Amino acid sequence: MLLELLSDLVKIDDVLLIIKNNGATSEIRSNSLGVRQKEKWITIGDNAGPAHLHVNSELIKRAEFVQEEKPGKISFSVRFFDEGGERILAAFFTKMYDDSAQLVAERKKLYDQLNQKFTSKIKF
Repeated sequence: MLLELLSDLVKIDDVLLIIKNNGATSEIRSNSLGVRQKEKWITIGDNAGPAHLHVNSELIKRAEFVQEEKPGKISFSVRFFDEGGERILAAFFTKMYDDSAQLVAERKKLYDQLNQKFTSKIKF
């Protein structure tokens, strides 16, 4: 189910995949990324391309769809956690608001459909 969720996320334009720790942050846009799995490793993107991720599928134990209040807007994401509750990866839906700061209904619908397909909290 993890591979399926990641595959569905990268099919959506303007989803920002973020890996973050105390020393570095990596951000990759979802546009046209492929996803494949070999043993425990899920690769997002092309190894020969300018950027890609390798995710250890054995360490991700759960995912949550998160709608977080921010000043003047709501942030929409899917966050992936290890057994201890530490975030390994996050997928943020970007371009959710138009120039007038109005929520873009089509973008929200994409988020809601994915949330409905997988449920709000997923255990792997």
